[in-house]
Amino acid sequence: MLDFNPRPSMAERINALVDAALIAEREATPPRTYLGASRLGHACERALQFEFAGAPKDEGQDFSGRSLRIFAIGHELEDLAIRWLRAAGLNLYTRKGNRPDGDQFGFSVAGGRIRGHVDGIVAAAPAALGLRTPALWECKTMNAKNWRACVKDGVTVSKPVYAAQIAIYQAYMEPSVPGISVAPALFTAINKDTAELHHKLVPFDAALAQRMSDRAVRILQATDAGELLPRIAASRDFFECRFCTHAERCWSLAA
Repeated sequence: MLDFNPRPSMAERINALVDAALIAEREATPPRTYLGASRLGHACERALQFEFAGAPKDEGQDFSGRSLRIFAIGHELEDLAIRWLRAAGLNLYTRKGNRPDGDQFGFSVAGGRIRGHVDGIVAAAPAALGLRTPALWECKTMNAKNWRACVKDGVTVSKPVYAAQIAIYQAYMEPSVPGISVAPALFTAINKDTAELHHKLVPFDAALAQRMSDRAVRILQATDAGELLPRIAASRDFFECRFCTHAERCWSLAA
């Protein structure tokens, strides 16, 4: 007799257990109570407001186990990049005191309601590089398609969210790390498919940092007042809306 309900394979059973553990771990992590600077470059202010207010995501929009595995691999690749850059002679600080148990470098403003944590700070580098220090170091991992676009067009054009993150980090880290907004940031992109590395100097964009700071204040003020910020688009078919984790909630509202 044919078995129309075959038992899941060993691989499927193990993967299901791994994913369940990752999801449980994430669900046990306390939610953010602040507006993360790494998100301020997102195109839609209403989406950011939903995130800041802790609005539940639409049904089925929580991260899957596979997505969490991808995030974890990205973190591990970042750790490798730190090792590689240090081996190349860069004096790269990723935590205070450069100890594994040290606090991460970052900033907190607006009573702790706007915060950011930087990947690292380059304190010194080989003279041959001509790198001004101290310099912000930001590292991102991406697939081959996005990596090629980043190499070709630069981070500002291909990844505006990252560019905004870099600018606001440089601005808000200046009081604690004098000179970090004067020196161009060092941006490292890792191709997850091929292990290719790309490094780019990103000069401080004061105007962009100011726009992102103003945006953050606008989100805080609107949320405190119980006001909903405008959508980015007039149609739900807009590209950003189709991938938004709060689309159902957003478009069920009158405006």
